[in-house]
Amino acid sequence: MSERQDPDDRETNHAPEEETRDAEGALTAVGAPSSPATEPAASDPASSGPNEGKARGGGPDSGAAAGNGGEERGKGRSGGPDGGAAGNGGEERGKGRSGGPDGAGAGGGGKGAGMDERGVTTPALRRQAGVALALLGIVIIAVAAFTTPWHVLTGGPPDPARDFAAAQIARGEAFDAATSLPSYLSLALTLIFAGLLVATPFGAKVLGVLKGPWWLRVIIGTVVITAIVEALRWPLGMWFETIMREYGLSTQDWAGWTADRLKSLGVETVLLSLMLLVLVALARHVRRWWIPAALGAFAFTVAASFVYPVVFEPLFNEFTPMRQGALRTNLLDLAARDGVPVEDVLVADASRRTTALNAYVSGFGATRRIVVYDTLLKAPQREVELVVAHELGHAKYDDVLHGTLIGALGSAFGAILLYLVFDPLRRRTKVTSITDPRAVGALLGLMTIGGFLLGPAQNLISRHIEARADVHALDLTRDPATFIAMQKRLATTNISDLTPNAVEYVLYASHPSSPERIAMARAWARLNGVPIP
Repeated sequence: MSERQDPDDRETNHAPEEETRDAEGALTAVGAPSSPATEPAASDPASSGPNEGKARGGGPDSGAAAGNGGEERGKGRSGGPDGGAAGNGGEERGKGRSGGPDGAGAGGGGKGAGMDERGVTTPALRRQAGVALALLGIVIIAVAAFTTPWHVLTGGPPDPARDFAAAQIARGEAFDAATSLPSYLSLALTLIFAGLLVATPFGAKVLGVLKGPWWLRVIIGTVVITAIVEALRWPLGMWFETIMREYGLSTQDWAGWTADRLKSLGVETVLLSLMLLVLVALARHVRRWWIPAALGAFAFTVAASFVYPVVFEPLFNEFTPMRQGALRTNLLDLAARDGVPVEDVLVADASRRTTALNAYVSGFGATRRIVVYDTLLKAPQREVELVVAHELGHAKYDDVLHGTLIGALGSAFGAILLYLVFDPLRRRTKVTSITDPRAVGALLGLMTIGGFLLGPAQNLISRHIEARADVHALDLTRDPATFIAMQKRLATTNISDLTPNAVEYVLYASHPSSPERIAMARAWARLNGVPIP
């Protein structure tokens, strides 16, 4: 199978890096790129095949609640749907117009700026938003087209049997089969619940009992729906974790697993509540609220990308400077030779969660550092250097920056699209307008569905970017033999699916498969006159 969602709502093609980025689901849930300032998500050489992350997950839920509207790269990215809002349409609308203390009455259903007396956006404003959406869509396509390396060296049809024993191939397939059921059940549950919130008054009925000022109801509504989704998904997460333990990929106890999951859920809920508070406030007070909402979404995504390494990563892992020695010296020399400024080399305590292998380059400018999993330190030094060389390729080509730009533009696009699509859903969800606090569920459900639909395109771009980083690693080290040895170690340790289903690969894989990467390394050797491994 290809990158499938584990019940913790984490992309299942990169679990090794997930342990250091468990708050990332929270960022993607609110529109930030899925790997904002850390590049492992889209660059992890440990994610050597479309099945990678499902195994390596081991860590907490990275997106357990609301819709991953940012750069979520696969099935797993569609976070959890979140509740609808509705109820008491006429009564609440009347309260809103009567000028209660909140400006929209206790029901929160009054009309907002840029809306007519029924709380509906006007045709003229919708036309303006439509034009802006079309123009922004053209910009996004252009940026993606010019920043994606569409023509990258490939090695022809992969041959898993050439480099992997039959038992290794069978083990990957067995692990894939074992995790498929909880993964697909989690995905189905997520999308069904999102559809329920978007197409029915379910969310409105759940949130209609809440009392208080509009801002408090928005916050509580977000917490309530997030809690419902998490309660539904929790048993599937435990099932998935049990399988990972059976295959030796998780080293966590249940207390650690629960703590990580709850921390991720808490971060996500806070960020979602903040985002929805701002959105509803803008809709209540600004006539063309989609303009500041789009600008705010763009700015938030960029800011999240910069603060992620120093604010969110430490919540889930401890980072210590790599001790002085040959490996540290070689990694810093490698970065200097590549022209990539790096402030430090850190070791993440990933072994407390997983046996998976990984390394990545994290942050921008002064916050950029090389991060190596402590599990990877057991590998030969040359293989560790090749893993880091791959990650340096992402820094060299500004993949994180480009990903952040596309994610930020996508977040702005989503804000404008939300303005256009919400009105047709009002009657189905029984909410008076987007200013109604009971609309929280419908908003989060839309984000979930949008994130899921964007996954295949994001994965297509990601696969090309990963292939370029592989070529960069070979150009930098000129060692295809070690590259192949490293890919084999990663694939077997992380239990990659070496024969992924073609349809799932196209739809969900964010990295080329291990056999594809090995075939590319042999093609590189032929082109560069290096002995073919």
